[in-house]
Amino acid sequence: MTDVLFYHLQGRTIEQVLPPLLEKSLARGWRVVVQSGSEERTETLDAHLWTYRDDSFLPHATSRVADAAHQPIVLTAEEGNPNAAMVRFLLDNVALPADAESYERMVLLFDGDDDDAVAMARVAWKQSKSRGFDVTYWQADAAGRWQRRE
Repeated sequence: MTDVLFYHLQGRTIEQVLPPLLEKSLARGWRVVVQSGSEERTETLDAHLWTYRDDSFLPHATSRVADAAHQPIVLTAEEGNPNAAMVRFLLDNVALPADAESYERMVLLFDGDDDDAVAMARVAWKQSKSRGFDVTYWQADAAGRWQRRE
């Protein structure tokens, strides 16, 4: 069964939140695809993941490179699963893909200060429940640690 995790961002950007979540995914041995809303956003994230920390980087590539199938993390603005990932991150109000059940985990990051993003997350929540997915909601506490909310 697919787990769908909703991460409610408030006061933090995707650029701040995404790298640690990707690090945890890699530590668990998961291959990941990150789908954003545009090629420009994909390119911006590509540059950010190489430089977000001075002492580390995340091994990744965009879906445009020839060896995308061999990358642990692939960034894309399209549907599809170029690296046979079991985890898919959805950013920028991207809808659940038609093949969502083929993933072990879907992670939707949404801006809680953006009414459109909240509305899209609610639609995705209802779709996830109706498709029989295990759905959880996460929000950061005052210290920035993710807490599961009911």
